[in-house]
Amino acid sequence: MTAYVIASVNVTDPERYKDYMALTPAAVAAAGGRFIVRGGNPEAFEGTLDRSRVVVLEFPDRAAARAFYDSPAYQTAREKRLGAAEFTMIVVDGI
Repeated sequence: MTAYVIASVNVTDPERYKDYMALTPAAVAAAGGRFIVRGGNPEAFEGTLDRSRVVVLEFPDRAAARAFYDSPAYQTAREKRLGAAEFTMIVVDGI
C-alpha cells in the first residue's frame, strides 16, 4: 500500500535550510520515493495554518518510507536541518 510522508515546515534560517534541501532528494530517491509537493504558498480553506511550507513524499509502502527516514543519507540531512526550521513529519497510508 502506498505511503505518504507529509511535512509541515516553517523555515527559520533559509541559508542553513538550503543544505537540507540539497541533501534530501537523493535520500528520497534511494528509498524509492518521489516528491509530490515541495514548496510554499499553502492556503488554509478551513482552520489555521501555522507553517509556511508543505512537503508530500510518495513511497511504494510504509517500509520504504521508514527506510528513507532511517537512512544514513537522511540522518545527515536532518542534522543540517537542526536549528534551521520548525518541522513536523508524519506518515500515512494511501487508499
